[in-house]
Parts: sequence; C-alpha cells; structure tokens
Amino acid sequence: MSGLDRRGELDAGAVALSGQLGKTVQRLRKAYNLSLSELAEQSGVAKSIISQIERNETNPTLATIWRLSQALDVSIERVLGSSDDEPFIEKTTRVDTPVIISDDGKCRLAVVGWLKTVEWLQWYDFRAEPGGVLESDAHQRGSVECLSILAGMVEVDVAGVRERAEPGETLRYRCDRQHAIRVVGDEPVHATMVCFMKAALME
Repeated sequence: MSGLDRRGELDAGAVALSGQLGKTVQRLRKAYNLSLSELAEQSGVAKSIISQIERNETNPTLATIWRLSQALDVSIERVLGSSDDEPFIEKTTRVDTPVIISDDGKCRLAVVGWLKTVEWLQWYDFRAEPGGVLESDAHQRGSVECLSILAGMVEVDVAGVRERAEPGETLRYRCDRQHAIRVVGDEPVHATMVCFMKAALME
C-alpha cells in the first residue's frame, strides 16, 4: 500500500471514529438526561466543544475524550467503541453501566437499555431503600413509563394522581408531567422501569 493510500485509509478511519464518538456521547448524555451545559460543567469540557463533537464537526483530543468518559461514568474504551465492529452478542459490565442516583441518595437507576434507542426507548433497573423518593421532571409530550415491581411496594404520583403497586404488578402512566416514585413500607424496592419517549402510543 502506498503512503498516499495509507493516509487516505487513516483519514477515513478517523472520520468514522469521530462520527461514532459523537453519537455515543450524545446517547450517554441523553441517557443521564443531561443538557449540554450540565455535561460541560461536570466534565470541564466547553459546551461548544461538546456540541461540535456530537455533530461530528471536530476531532477531540484524548484528554477531552477522557474527561467526557469520566463525567458520563463509562470506560474510555466504551466511548471509543465502533458500532460497525460490535458482535451479535454485546456484554456490558457493571463498571460500564451508567447509574443515576436520586437527590436523597436512596434510589438508584441503572441504565440497562441499549444506548442506541435512548431517544425513543429507555429501560432501567430500579432499586430503592425504605423512605426513598425518585422525583422526575416531565419528559417529552406523550411519553409513557412502565414500572414493574419485583420486590417491595411503591406509590407513583403523577400530577397528584396516586396509585400503589406490589410485586407482580405493573404501573403504566404518562410521564410528560412531573412524577414521583415513593417507597412504601420498610422493605427495599426492586423494579424494572421502561420509558417510551415517543407520542405514538398516545395517539
């Protein structure tokens, strides 16, 4: 292979990697429900740079990628991974699974869904201690959340409308308004949460 051909191959590879990086950063940021400003504050990377990375308009340095991976709580290998080479079976380790903690520190949402679907379908492993409350702002219009209880008991409050559920039961509710999940009783809660982010189901 000539030097010119080799340079062209490297350039093409860099473009492909940069494009995948932008998509991965955007999916992880949305999985955490972070704005560009919030990710910039947590990572120390300028908002304008993050925006350019997501739009595939710049090739970030390794230091920038490392800061973003730290802020998004994933390994740098995961951020740099290319979807073109993904195997049919994909394994995510516990270390690589993003986790969201409630304000009271008693609720834990592990992002177990596929990051490629985060813009329209999200699912989580939900665990909470007694007394825990997970309060959430309204998602996009028409969004629906499904909470299937595996252990413990919860009460879901959607704009003042409340309903309880125990193991074996599922609550489905519009989450395009403020909503909260509260642990009821003295037992810890374990549940699966799935959120449909598009309005098609409501039409």
